[in-house]
Amino acid sequence: MNHAQAPTRIVVGIDGSDAAINAAKWAVPEAVSRNIALRLIHAIPERNADATGGDESLDVGFAEASLRAADAAVRAMGEPVKVECGIVHGSPENALIDESRNAAMICVGSVGIGWVARKVLGSTANAVALNAHCPVAIIRSNREAAESDSAYVAVVVEDSPGNDAVLEHGFREARLRQAPILAMGVWPWGLGEIPYRQLDDRLGPWVSRYREVHVLPAAARRGAAEFLTHTQESVQLAVVGNDDANKVARIVGPITPHPPGRAVCSVLVVRS
Repeated sequence: MNHAQAPTRIVVGIDGSDAAINAAKWAVPEAVSRNIALRLIHAIPERNADATGGDESLDVGFAEASLRAADAAVRAMGEPVKVECGIVHGSPENALIDESRNAAMICVGSVGIGWVARKVLGSTANAVALNAHCPVAIIRSNREAAESDSAYVAVVVEDSPGNDAVLEHGFREARLRQAPILAMGVWPWGLGEIPYRQLDDRLGPWVSRYREVHVLPAAARRGAAEFLTHTQESVQLAVVGNDDANKVARIVGPITPHPPGRAVCSVLVVRS
């Protein structure tokens, strides 16, 4: 009988940016709490043997420098985490999707996803969120992004079969980050009323299991992305399921400064 191998690492995409280093630092508690390794990877483009343009040694040198910087930032945190560094070939999105087959989580940094990147060129964060085989965290780097303990972990609550996986990850993140949960009930409801009965039914087992986590109910009848776009609550992380993977760009927010009241937060897309 074949047994699936348990994921043994949290994988972070490193590209030399501060956003990537921020994602690596965010991922440290994830690895420590699971007692697994933190793997930092940098992807360099594959080159044709006959190609004359470019020098792979420059790519390798930049990759090594980027990984050293990220490794140093992680080790400076002083946490008991095993760090692995690797240079892989191919596009960043393909490399991360391939790594996701044996990972507990993929983490990528983002300073925001612009319209051109999303609609025309595609973005690594968007592509990985849609196609990875494990949960994907897109970590928003922004001075205005909420990082305090009072900022919520916003979690989608609904009746779909995959929602238990979303709730499990959401409550786990809230406990790990010592944060309260904003329970986004996405049932259609009149006049923005909160569906308390449905929320109680869905949240009951998780509230009993994670008694230290405070939960605030919220009506999100038009969906998580719409709710997070307009909420005045301080949200540090939104935990959503497969159905919301194509809305990551909207939740993470634009590169340009966001309007007053616009939530800017990281996103964890959970695979069910």
